Amino acid sequence: MAASENVAMILPRTGIGVDVHAYAPENDPQPLWLGGLFWEGERGLSGHSDGDCVAHAAADALFSACGIGDLGTHFGTDRPEFAGASGVKLLGEAARIVRAAGFEIGNVAVQFVANRPKFGPRREESQRVLSAAAGASVSVTATTSDGLGFTGRGEGISAVATALVYAVAAAPPGDAA
Repeated sequence: MAASENVAMILPRTGIGVDVHAYAPENDPQPLWLGGLFWEGERGLSGHSDGDCVAHAAADALFSACGIGDLGTHFGTDRPEFAGASGVKLLGEAARIVRAAGFEIGNVAVQFVANRPKFGPRREESQRVLSAAAGASVSVTATTSDGLGFTGRGEGISAVATALVYAVAAAPPGDAA
């Protein structure tokens, strides 16, 4: 290969996102949206939007990987148009923002910590919904905290996500591939 040829280089970047929401007060019940799904009969989470901490952590991980702010930067309480917005909508918008910044999404992995709902039977459904919103693979796992901490006491749900994004850049002239 001639030294003057430009070769595309894939530049991977990773990010981490964390989101936590308390359960809504019993005197102000909310529906539970988690992993992009409605969970009938389950106590919902408090939040500026729908409180879907799985979708929110995924969006935050994407922003982190790109170095372009966080969930609050793009959808915070100072943005009333996002009040009550679905986590799926926010994840889709986050993916659009990430791509507009020049990145492609490799994948997102999310794990949430909660005593309920029982997630396993709806895992595939959740992954399909979130992957469609992100336009990339999103995997979701769940665990409990063996009765420890606020999640163990049933006070709320937490989620942690990692994301892989990449940019394609031309190698500087003269660099070998």
